[in-house]
Amino acid sequence: MARRRHLSPEEADLWRSVARTARPLHTARLPLPTDAEPASEPPPALAPAKPRLPPFALGEKARSPERHDLAPTLPQLLGQAPLRMDAGTHAKMTRGKLAPEARIDLHGMTLAEAHPELIRFVLNAHAAGLRLVLVITGKGKQRDDSGPIPQRTGALRHQVPHWLHLPPLGPVVLQVTEAHLKHGGGGAYYVYLRRR
Repeated sequence: MARRRHLSPEEADLWRSVARTARPLHTARLPLPTDAEPASEPPPALAPAKPRLPPFALGEKARSPERHDLAPTLPQLLGQAPLRMDAGTHAKMTRGKLAPEARIDLHGMTLAEAHPELIRFVLNAHAAGLRLVLVITGKGKQRDDSGPIPQRTGALRHQVPHWLHLPPLGPVVLQVTEAHLKHGGGGAYYVYLRRR
């Protein structure tokens, strides 16, 4: 026959917390272990859970779900970048008043093809003493986005600003801004280069 073991105070507290959450099968109260004292204070009342959806009245039109875009758009990202060039020249450039001195069109290229072409073009333009160049990426093709994770259109459009801030282009690029509508709008970038 096994010896009867006494509960430690921690085990008795654990037993009480489990016993409080259990529902009895019969109406008679379940006895606590003999060496444990009954709980003197009642368990704290739980706050009611907040509803996950807003209340909906019968006959009310269905509301469109809130859209939560965690990542800012490209124009927002470029607009948040600090201004590192003359403010007057930047204003003229964004209004399309300055004509680009050279341009490269990356339409139809893959990322692997476009990256070395962009590096060659920007470094050659900087070596030639050019200040404002236009990089045309295109806006990207609209694809059927039926998956659970939304995908952005335009791989080149999103990748080119990153490339322009990384070496070897980062040290020669002063400012990157989305082009004016007459120079391509959202499918092109003005790249303002540093002086040699």
